[in-house]
Amino acid sequence: MDLFNSEAINKIERSEKELKVYDLLGKLGISYQRADHKKADTMNDCLGISKLLGVEICKNLFLCNRQKTDFYLLMMPADKPFKTKDITKQLGCSRLSFADSEYMENFLNIQPGAVSIMGLMNDSENRIRLLIDKPIAESEYIGCHPCVNTSSLKIKTTDIFEKFLPAVHHTPIIVDMPDNS
Repeated sequence: MDLFNSEAINKIERSEKELKVYDLLGKLGISYQRADHKKADTMNDCLGISKLLGVEICKNLFLCNRQKTDFYLLMMPADKPFKTKDITKQLGCSRLSFADSEYMENFLNIQPGAVSIMGLMNDSENRIRLLIDKPIAESEYIGCHPCVNTSSLKIKTTDIFEKFLPAVHHTPIIVDMPDNS
């Protein structure tokens, strides 16, 4: 694995969806560090990446209600366990479960294993509600994938809140997921 700054991009080796992320970040004046790596499908795969970037890669869960009419992207620390009752209680909604990958691909243009806040740039109809666990929202940096799971980014949290989210027309809901370990 190697670490690169935002200026170092070999466009020949990148997918269209990944380049779209870098183009938007550039237009918004958001700098980042990038690590290229082998496919990272699990949070365990991200441990070495997190160490290299100096930031924890967020756990990103794509959720929906039973009727599959309401969809959520939950960003939380990798080491926190997820219990649906913890989030539904805060949102005042019915039980949430993991959404099918077809919705993830349709709304966010992301494959399972690469779910990321960056996918919100593809949610032009604002179907997805962004939920961010308080420790992530309060951190200096956010670690995420650029819509593919063969690269990871380190971005200032203030840039996500002040530049990226307004540009993609999403307002985060800050939640407080308990550490039930």
